[in-house]
Amino acid sequence: MKGMVRGEALTKSFLLICFSTAFLTFWTQQLATASIVRSKQVELAQSQLIPQGHIVPTTPLPTQTPGTVQPSPVSPVEDTWLKIKLKERRVYVYQDNKVKTSFQIAIGKPGWETPTGKFKILQMLRNPAWQHPWNGKVFPPGPQNPLGVRWIGFWTDGKNTIGFHGTPNESVMGQAVSHGCVRMRNRDVVALFELVQVGTTVVVER
Repeated sequence: MKGMVRGEALTKSFLLICFSTAFLTFWTQQLATASIVRSKQVELAQSQLIPQGHIVPTTPLPTQTPGTVQPSPVSPVEDTWLKIKLKERRVYVYQDNKVKTSFQIAIGKPGWETPTGKFKILQMLRNPAWQHPWNGKVFPPGPQNPLGVRWIGFWTDGKNTIGFHGTPNESVMGQAVSHGCVRMRNRDVVALFELVQVGTTVVVER
């Protein structure tokens, strides 16, 4: 009888050990999976941000939100190029060396002037996110995002990037108010986005 009791006790102990081992293995796998998911979430959140202000650091370059990774699906005319006339506060779109259309813009304020010269479009993003350079607040894509609904970067000094972008405050058009970037009405920057591509020439003159 004592042998049977001892045998049952050993069996129960063995089953308990097996159950505990299986539970610990399952829990360890769950923790590992959760850690991987959190890591991916952090990477995704970081990839959606355009850090700093209207002069945007290029390390890393601004990136766009999930689902909008591809550039514009429209195939722009190869000989399209842009001319920004700062005094006129307008950007002109040329095709076949003829003006196709133009848009009113806002430009860099004194001390933060929009650079002049000949450049190429470096980056095109739909619905960019933006992080405030001083308080770290993140503005997700939406009507209150300071960059509006499109970003078209065309200038860099290796540290900062300047480009066209939309704005929630369209009353500033025609003024020198930005930190170097070229602000546009959201509907206008959307239209411009469909007319250009990475590599399109941008000429900025006074």
